[in-house]
Amino acid sequence: MIGIPDIGLGNLGSVLNACRFLGLPARLLAGPGEAEACRALILPGVGAFGDGMARLRERGYVEVLQSWAAKDRPFLGICLGMQLLFESSEESPGVEGLGILPGSVRLLPVGGVERKVPQMGWNQVHWLPSGAPLSGEIPEGSFFYFVHSYYVAPTDPGLCAGRTTYGIDYASAVRKGNLVATQFHPEKSQDAGLRLLRNFGQWIGSKSSPVSR
Repeated sequence: MIGIPDIGLGNLGSVLNACRFLGLPARLLAGPGEAEACRALILPGVGAFGDGMARLRERGYVEVLQSWAAKDRPFLGICLGMQLLFESSEESPGVEGLGILPGSVRLLPVGGVERKVPQMGWNQVHWLPSGAPLSGEIPEGSFFYFVHSYYVAPTDPGLCAGRTTYGIDYASAVRKGNLVATQFHPEKSQDAGLRLLRNFGQWIGSKSSPVSR
């Protein structure tokens, strides 16, 4: 079972529907105590960094997610769910992130009429070899759907699993062990996005137990 923590921000329903369309067993978690029985977690989110961290704290998910990552259990973060994995964000000064991944979240550079912030729409993702768990059978340079004003800046370049250009070249996908995350929305990215979610399901299904040690 794939668990989706219900923190009340954004695209929970669309992610759940995409999983069900692909035949992946998934459900919304009513509380952090339900996470332990899951094989993998998906943390989606839309909104501000500070609001996201406040919801995680209010609903008791901070320690659960930090422990999950420390045990290297399968995890997929999407959009805000990717940004919250890092230590801090320019969007919410003074707010500590989950600190699971080293680095910060920064504002995209404004580029006039042709490159507005937020970035809203389709853009290419160029996958690195470490993105293979997600990128299998997805043509190089495929387009995915983005809606964001901020991007992650890992202090460890080795975390980057996919790159996108929008004024700057930035990490649009990251990976550390069994943790992967994307800035774009696979559930809104048509065939390429569904292929990515299917790859995630196959990846976690190939593991011998819910916990990869």
